[in-house]
Amino acid sequence: MKLISWNVNGLRAVMRKNFAEFLAAEAPDILALQETKCMEADVVPDWPGYSAFWNSAEKKGYAGTAILTRIPPLSVTQGIGIEAHDKEGRVLTAEFETFFLVCVYVPNSQRELARLPYRQQWDRDFLAYLKNLEQRKPVLCCGDLNVAHQERDLARPKDNTRNHGFTAEERAGFAACVEAGFIDTFRLFEQNGGHYTWWSPMNKARERNIGWRIDYFLASAALRQNVERAWILGTVAGSDHCPVGVELA
Repeated sequence: MKLISWNVNGLRAVMRKNFAEFLAAEAPDILALQETKCMEADVVPDWPGYSAFWNSAEKKGYAGTAILTRIPPLSVTQGIGIEAHDKEGRVLTAEFETFFLVCVYVPNSQRELARLPYRQQWDRDFLAYLKNLEQRKPVLCCGDLNVAHQERDLARPKDNTRNHGFTAEERAGFAACVEAGFIDTFRLFEQNGGHYTWWSPMNKARERNIGWRIDYFLASAALRQNVERAWILGTVAGSDHCPVGVELA
């Protein structure tokens, strides 16, 4: 089973660029999208063979998640059941026969770290949500987690120590997921740095590969034996993020 996750930074915009070609070329069984920035009614579907499920933010043109799947899910759930977190369309969960797929767009702590306290509460509540799902069946969590876990996950760690996305608090939130048993699937296959999923649109950062790895597939330990590969599709344009993929036996 081939799964891909992509923060498209506006689904309508990327559909005017290369979305149809990307989908045809990669042909994933499941495609999880973040930062869709639209409602279902705003989009003319262009994904033959896929069923689409949505969780849009109350605020128009903001955040949002979606899942396109060739495999009919047993159920689909919006949010994590906490009103304070569920107004921005950030979590969409699809239940399949042997696992849950959680598509997530984690809140940004923002410049000046204005939203860092909220982000810390989010991290705690979201991990509790994942562990609760895991009591029923294994979990595969994918999306833009808005944090570079380790220094090798961004090009300039020393310059970003107190910048949003690389604070000690945010990194601790990610580390808590790892300590709780979730596996960073990309690191099963690649230990070196230099592999990124987001680049600033400024100063030709992508051309120079001055980036951050903030998009992930995390898997319950019970799925580890099923993970056959995990990769980054760094050449796919259309967004300031590139897609990431995982293949399960």
